[in-house]
Amino acid sequence: MPGSTPRPTACLALADGTLFHGHGFGATGETVAELCFNTAMTGYQEIMTDPSYAGQVVTFTFPHVGNVGVTPEDDETARPVAAGMVVKWDPTAPSNWRAAEPLVDWVTRNGRIGIGGVDTRRLTRAIRQQGAPHVALAHDPEGRFDIEALVARARGWSGLVGLDLAREVTCAQAYQWDQTRWAWPDGYGRRSGAGHKVVAIDYGAKRNILRCLASAGCEVLVLPATATADEVLAHSPDGVFLSNGPGDPAATGVYAVPMIREVLARDVPVFGICLGHQMLALALGAQTVKMNHGHHGANHPVKDLETGKVEITSMNHGFTVDSQTLPAGVVETHVSLFDGSNCGIRVADRPVFSVQYHPEASPGPQDSYYLFERFADAMAARRAA
Repeated sequence: MPGSTPRPTACLALADGTLFHGHGFGATGETVAELCFNTAMTGYQEIMTDPSYAGQVVTFTFPHVGNVGVTPEDDETARPVAAGMVVKWDPTAPSNWRAAEPLVDWVTRNGRIGIGGVDTRRLTRAIRQQGAPHVALAHDPEGRFDIEALVARARGWSGLVGLDLAREVTCAQAYQWDQTRWAWPDGYGRRSGAGHKVVAIDYGAKRNILRCLASAGCEVLVLPATATADEVLAHSPDGVFLSNGPGDPAATGVYAVPMIREVLARDVPVFGICLGHQMLALALGAQTVKMNHGHHGANHPVKDLETGKVEITSMNHGFTVDSQTLPAGVVETHVSLFDGSNCGIRVADRPVFSVQYHPEASPGPQDSYYLFERFADAMAARRAA
């Protein structure tokens, strides 16, 4: 197990010179990224494979990591995308009937660096107070680290502002998706027959989002992030979906916003999640800003301003839509009860809406699944008109 030697085998260096030493696991070497923390008590595999975490090292505030192993069924994309992971206790051996592989073996095989034995409470406080820092994470089984070089690498990293990462995590070519949500005892299903024709733009789409669309009766065609309006509309979609993804929305918006505006001009129902929410807001004329430390967790309360209901949601974003810049005709529908930041919008009198959180993630409750049904109902109404 990692940590069997008394000498630290991993080092996390923050750009301000703060150092955290611990037990390395996974791949050896170094990586630089932004550091964030996630408060979820389950789902470490889904978090590591969420494309929205590209360019980030994730600190897990919940100490039990590795206890359920990993299984291909829980991957949100083909392999881990997060740059690395920081945990309180060394990952434990799996104890779950679904486990196909230990976490340590999986991380190693996929070239991701991990560090255990870290005071994650102290680290989380530092992130909250000072903002998400740039870090260098190194793993050397011999415990040899050039501290000055690590700190210099962290300081020299350009950061996520202005960085378009959607191009790096999007699909290479179009593909169809028909897998539906997991259900006991059969597992994942397959949809068949006619359905609403949805073109999903992949800025870093999670698989469970696509499953939810399929379960809501959609024939899903996934297109790369750089798809043009002509390419999207050539499929005569009943609706267009804008997926989650990583990086600075303003950078991705350089090519995404013109496409979305042309789609909006055709009066096609549009639904966006996370980065897709930010892309829609930019296309409508709003602005986005970098947050101090972002929202990352499975316990975020969000209020629906139109119904008064509170949803417990999963979130993963470091940028947010500035609600003060929403233009006339765009309604703020949801807000975070942690800090009041924007979590949803809709266009008045049109079937165009989006949310900042992840309604597909089901962090225990399934409070937000109705959004997929709302999208399906909007497409059905358009067909019937």
